[in-house]
Amino acid sequence: MRSDVVLRADGLGKRYRLFRRPADRLLHVLAPRLARRHQDHWAVRDVSFEIRRGESVGIVGRNGSGKSTLLQLLCGILEPDTGRMAVTGRIAALLELGAGFDPEFTGRENARLNAAVLGMQPAEIEQRLPAIAAFADIGEFLDRPVKTYSSGMLVRVAFSVAIHVDPEILIVDEALAVGDEAFQRKCHSRIESMRAAGTTVLFVSHSAGTVVELCDRAMLLEAGELLAVGAPKEIVGRYQQLLYSPESRRSEIVASIRRGDGRAAGAAGADGVDTFDPGFVSQSAITYGDGAATIDEPRICAPDGRVVNQLARSGRYRYCYRVSFRRKATRVRFGMMFKTIAGVELGGAVSAAAGSPASLSVAEGDVFDVAFEFDCRLLAGTYFLNCGLVGVTDGEETYLHRVVDAVAFRVLPEAGETSTGTVDMGCRATVVARRPGSPR
Repeated sequence: MRSDVVLRADGLGKRYRLFRRPADRLLHVLAPRLARRHQDHWAVRDVSFEIRRGESVGIVGRNGSGKSTLLQLLCGILEPDTGRMAVTGRIAALLELGAGFDPEFTGRENARLNAAVLGMQPAEIEQRLPAIAAFADIGEFLDRPVKTYSSGMLVRVAFSVAIHVDPEILIVDEALAVGDEAFQRKCHSRIESMRAAGTTVLFVSHSAGTVVELCDRAMLLEAGELLAVGAPKEIVGRYQQLLYSPESRRSEIVASIRRGDGRAAGAAGADGVDTFDPGFVSQSAITYGDGAATIDEPRICAPDGRVVNQLARSGRYRYCYRVSFRRKATRVRFGMMFKTIAGVELGGAVSAAAGSPASLSVAEGDVFDVAFEFDCRLLAGTYFLNCGLVGVTDGEETYLHRVVDAVAFRVLPEAGETSTGTVDMGCRATVVARRPGSPR
């Protein structure tokens, strides 16, 4: 193993035997040579990779893809059935919430125990405890039994211990997602500082933005197989393509990713031109309303009328939908909203302000085509569009119909991108070199 490689897996595999009945499991133990009474399930199959010192690597994949199993293999919690691995350096892992903590012990006692398991000496543990307590920031609860903790308090203590044992390798599963936003940001900031100091970070998350923000490389797992390794934006795009594709197209997309066809979203949009990917559809649409109207055909259109869901940066588009009215209504207004994968509302518009004379009165059977023009100022990533309309029926203003996550779309990456975050704020950097002693 090269001197800069701290984690290496060669053909790593983990198999579980699935029995139809408990009695079959017992019979397998007592008489293993009898007829086969189980199915083999490979949670991880033939996975190989190398991770270098100081790298930050994200692992993404759908639920059940083998991410947590792979981390447990790397930490030594599970023994592989095939292949081998090599680890150089102290590992600190934050895997399943509360793993390794005794519910009857206090947080402080668990911190001491966990730090000792991770290789710290008693004197060193006592020296670090004040810093561990300060970062966890749960006050007097640190001296109460862990069984009285909320999930957020538990992850605070576990993460604080993990980062204060000076690990060469930090492995973090999705456990951070249970913390509040302030603590998550505090954790991400600490991970960034540890990366800068040379700590290797292996990070599992369903948050695409977090993987892109924190990681140098990313790996995509599907059904225990390592499908692709590459730049975080590229791999996250492939992951989202799998996540939002219908089941009927999933095997086709897996084969395409395995072959390395196209870029982040497959061949669609690989050259930065807006296109339509029929396999990329919203899987989370929710509709509600009082039944007075129905929204149909929500879609994004390019200026030439083409329906698209792979958008080019800075392009001009129209968000369109059709509304059919079943009952008469007054003060009708149409609306739309852009959202992130996490559901954060980025901005939207309505056809008329509340109380404006521009609002409509409609009759039963009326049909309207609604369109909102917009400039795509979003940075590369996956987003959703809502649509809806409000109006007055029976003397009360209410949603006549609303569709949450009606349309899923991607914004394609742009070569040489210098903007960061979610929205292009039009920021441009000016850097001026000055000679020593020149006036400021």
